Amino acid sequence: MIVQELRHIQERLGWLPKEEMKALAERLGVPLHRVHEVASFYPLYKLSPPKGVEVKVCRDMACHLRGAPRLRQTLEAFAQEISRPGCQVTVEGVSCLGQCDRAIAVSIEDHYIYKGLPESQLKLCIETAVKKGKMPYRKAGREPLGWKIDVYNGTPHYEAVGRFIRGDLNAEKVIAALKASGLRGLGGAGFPTFRKWDTVRRTAETVKYIVCNADESEPGTFKDRELMRRTPWLVIEGMVLASLVTGAEKGYLYLRHEYPDEEEALAEALREARGKYQVIGDSILGSNRKFDLELFISPGGYVQGEESSLLEAIEDKRGEPRNKPPFPVFQGLFGKPTVINNVETLSWTPGIVLNGGDWYAKGGVNGANGMRFISISGDVAKPGVYEAPFGLTVRDLIYKYSGGMRDGQQLLAIAPSGPSGGFLPAVLRRENLPEKFVEQKMKGANIYDVLDLTLDNGTLSLAGSMLGAAFVVYGDRANIVEQALNCVEFYRNESCGKCVPCRTGSQKLVNMIQELLAGKSSRERMSLVGDLSDTMILTSICGLGQVASNPIASVLRHFRPDVEKYLAAGR
Repeated sequence: MIVQELRHIQERLGWLPKEEMKALAERLGVPLHRVHEVASFYPLYKLSPPKGVEVKVCRDMACHLRGAPRLRQTLEAFAQEISRPGCQVTVEGVSCLGQCDRAIAVSIEDHYIYKGLPESQLKLCIETAVKKGKMPYRKAGREPLGWKIDVYNGTPHYEAVGRFIRGDLNAEKVIAALKASGLRGLGGAGFPTFRKWDTVRRTAETVKYIVCNADESEPGTFKDRELMRRTPWLVIEGMVLASLVTGAEKGYLYLRHEYPDEEEALAEALREARGKYQVIGDSILGSNRKFDLELFISPGGYVQGEESSLLEAIEDKRGEPRNKPPFPVFQGLFGKPTVINNVETLSWTPGIVLNGGDWYAKGGVNGANGMRFISISGDVAKPGVYEAPFGLTVRDLIYKYSGGMRDGQQLLAIAPSGPSGGFLPAVLRRENLPEKFVEQKMKGANIYDVLDLTLDNGTLSLAGSMLGAAFVVYGDRANIVEQALNCVEFYRNESCGKCVPCRTGSQKLVNMIQELLAGKSSRERMSLVGDLSDTMILTSICGLGQVASNPIASVLRHFRPDVEKYLAAGR
């Protein structure tokens, strides 16, 4: 495969020489342009030799909030000091590295990701890289944490697969349990899991695929990281169950390349699943059912989290989104019916199959259904990953789970879906909210405390936001307009460029916010954000372009006084 072969070349040489790409094309029997079009698209690949040591500072959301711009400036100055002939140290920004709970994250040479280190230690790491010494690196812990989702308490048994093979379970019973549970996609889209599996099961095609989307690259999202490292057997069993239900015999677990510890944990779990437990291979537990599962390492790019872009990458193409329909359940990987779920969704399925749908469904509170893992970061005392019920209030998430606000700050805003859902203020005002939310939640009041907001898909949608896999908290020291710029810059940076509305619209949004912060905008100018937003929503191919305006649109709606202070006087 072109994508993975290019990765192997780069791991061996540090970049992709022309002669290596030419040799790869000859070996695979494909035109050279096919290799180059892939190599030139993905951010992981380097088409020129590195000049020395490459340092990348995460620039998004939690890291930005904690001072990434200042750290980058400090390291840039340090790089000039220690660069020498033949070894130039370069420092640049990079999109979210998935370490938001230990901001600021810094990558050195693409292989070592350091989290929350002070400047002095980072400088020592850079010096070590310059001297080609042994890099200090501490692997993240793998110990189980007693989560409800881990029905095996840290020791995999693959009992759900065993019951299926023994005949105690069948496809109909699994689908019924998933339906009763109410389990939906937990990567943000929220599509019912049972329906996706059942649709693929009922297709007439004989070749089908199971794909796990483990490319969590949305700023503020890192929950799947913990699940893959601490309970990798759950996502593997979920994929095997999906194969047994649908009849698929091949699967891909698509993992972001910035997760080396998780890659190691998954690779080890896959070896055990094939050997010790015999739930992957040509004869699952000695039966006539088979399922081959491959770990596919992403070549980078946020847009790869979009399901059709991910499929394009596996097919050795540029990872650009497809037009829909057709949807992957009908024409997915290699044009065949495909189940695509994220890590957490798949990881809940063994417990649901073993314990029944109610085991999961009754985990919710305040009238909500089910449980979820929340990645919380930003200005809280204990950022991290928490297993929590749907329907949990913002108050409980911040003050019971996350230890309250950091450094005595007052709550300014929340981003309940990372950048994609925009910002909600500490106090929601009637005039800024959708009518249905006012009617159902405010009971005649003029204001609503965001701490009372319940975290479920229905409530967040009513409020004009969305519930995603990330939850970022902003204290009162943050400049919310500047934070909106940071979020929109992320979408601008990560736009694949395939469609004009996203490619040019995201840059236009960045320009407009920069003008605002510079005091060079006007009310009339900023009113165009709404028109631009509507255009991008209607005409962008994938979700990136459709949500890119949400950060600034939400600030214009809920934080008008913060905007007004930047508007040019008299306009």
